[in-house]
Amino acid sequence: MSGASSPVLSEPEIGLTRRGLRLAWFTIGYNVVEGVVAVTAGAIAGLVSLVGFGIDSGIESISAVLVAMRLWARLRHGTVDEAKERRALRLVAITFFLLAGYVIVAGIRDLAVGDVPDTSIIGIVVLAASLVVMPLLAAAKRRVGMALGGDPLILADAAETRICVWLSVSTLAGLVLFQLTGAAWLDPVAGFVIAAFAIHEGIEAWHGELVETGDDDD
Repeated sequence: MSGASSPVLSEPEIGLTRRGLRLAWFTIGYNVVEGVVAVTAGAIAGLVSLVGFGIDSGIESISAVLVAMRLWARLRHGTVDEAKERRALRLVAITFFLLAGYVIVAGIRDLAVGDVPDTSIIGIVVLAASLVVMPLLAAAKRRVGMALGGDPLILADAAETRICVWLSVSTLAGLVLFQLTGAAWLDPVAGFVIAAFAIHEGIEAWHGELVETGDDDD
């Protein structure tokens, strides 16, 4: 259903598109709350990776807003302005690159200065919740996308959510290992992993190829 002259949606397609829209709105709401809590907890504890994770939640919200706008336009008009979509994706790509730059610079600074972050139980709880919610959300989005005949828009959104799962894994691993070992360098290293994911996402968003990320893993 890509292109400027999409066919009129059938009743089943309308129902599935509405479901995809609801999932996008849920993603926005969840990521906004998650991002605020993660950034606040990370700033208080001095945890670079947790702040970076919270900022990434904000970026995921921006991506979900873009998806919601597209799906809403599809429901209203049956067509999509491809030029506006590409410009929006490139704006998202730029925010990914800014995130990567922030995490890398902050991580290098912490390694050089030798700052020791505080522990953050709240941060661990937020990340653990993400490990429960995000895989279920990604799977639901993928089912909708596949039911729509491999819809690239919704499958791209599912790929974004799956990447958020891996970000949760890397950040949580860094925090838990710090709690167990007291090794402060683990937090900046976890931040570098987030930066790598952000750069990868940014490159794919810039080229409009997010749909290709992990869509053949079933």
